[in-house]
Amino acid sequence: MEKIILVVDMDAFFASVEQKTNPRLRGKPIAVIGSGGRTVVTTRSYEARKYGVKTGMNIYEAKKLCPDLIFVIGDNEKYTYTCREFCRIYNRFTPDIEVYSIDEAFLDITASQHLFGGPEAIGISIKKSIREQFGINCTIGIGPNILIAKLASDLAKPDGLMWIKQDDMGTALENIPASELWGIGSQIEKKLALLGIRTCGELARAPASLLRSRFGILGEILKAMGQGIWDRPFIVKEEDPKSIGHSMTLPTDISDREKVETYLLKLSEMVGKRARKHEYIGKTISLTIRYADFETFSKQAKIQDCTNDTHVIYERAVKLLDSIRLKDRIRLLGICLSDLVKDTNQIPLIEEERRRRSILQAMDLINDRYGDFKLTWASYITQKRNAGVISPSWRPSGVKSVRVK
Repeated sequence: MEKIILVVDMDAFFASVEQKTNPRLRGKPIAVIGSGGRTVVTTRSYEARKYGVKTGMNIYEAKKLCPDLIFVIGDNEKYTYTCREFCRIYNRFTPDIEVYSIDEAFLDITASQHLFGGPEAIGISIKKSIREQFGINCTIGIGPNILIAKLASDLAKPDGLMWIKQDDMGTALENIPASELWGIGSQIEKKLALLGIRTCGELARAPASLLRSRFGILGEILKAMGQGIWDRPFIVKEEDPKSIGHSMTLPTDISDREKVETYLLKLSEMVGKRARKHEYIGKTISLTIRYADFETFSKQAKIQDCTNDTHVIYERAVKLLDSIRLKDRIRLLGICLSDLVKDTNQIPLIEEERRRRSILQAMDLINDRYGDFKLTWASYITQKRNAGVISPSWRPSGVKSVRVK
């Protein structure tokens, strides 16, 4: 049976949600940002895009392009709630759903499409349900694999629906720039251009030997992509994670040791809590530092016994910090726990360790019920909290489902 994949891609998701919930923003150029002083544009409305405002711009660049631009601090809880509700809609048509990001999902409707009148009928129903329930638009792309379905959604934006069928792929791809294909970024695009390859048709016809000589094994994959062939696995169930980590760009560059350690404690708690929630323990702890000039590096160390204890993670992170001679103020900090295995929840033999585990379990229980950091470590209380931008890796379930504010 020929595969049929449907991609649901929300149109300017964060901005659309804000315009829907605040009528005064409708029809106006807006940019969704974080609350910190270093924030950048995370999503811009289609009205703002007309002025050239782009994701990743700082607020000064964006305002220069569009003097009437309205900045809106993002509400991550609102976006994650909406994403979870989208999944309820998708489940009406298939259980085979891969939530790729907070505003994009892949649906395998191969086995179920005949029950609902075909792929286009499913796409129309999803668009209608989202519009009626949330008042926002999405674009639907349909194809024989994720690569082609995603291309169709990109070509149909905004608020469109396109189905590229297996028999039509050659014609559809012939004159489309190779850079339109998912996974071909600017660097690969430039290297292909040096070989005289600019369109998908040219990529499909390029000698495999030429592509291999320039890109190695990737060359064969690129040729297949030009032909519309893509064997990426469909990930319905989240695989066991290889690591659990958190990082944060600090409100201001810092060099004060006490402040650095305070942020390390918060990051250790975020990592430890998520590991405990999903019953993972790890043996390797990594510290990432980014200086004010954007130089970034990581250092890691193994510990004797696997852990998800906040203070064990924190103490190792501090030791890693001790081993580094800081040469500049710090812009970003990150902590990661890796070499993960499932926690057997064995009761510690040592009384002090049992006590620490009980304290952590009590804190997790309270914070799960009333909100993160309602009960926290005293040394972090003095720090001002900023609403960060939600990570692109966020998922509505599994280890990547993080409670956000």
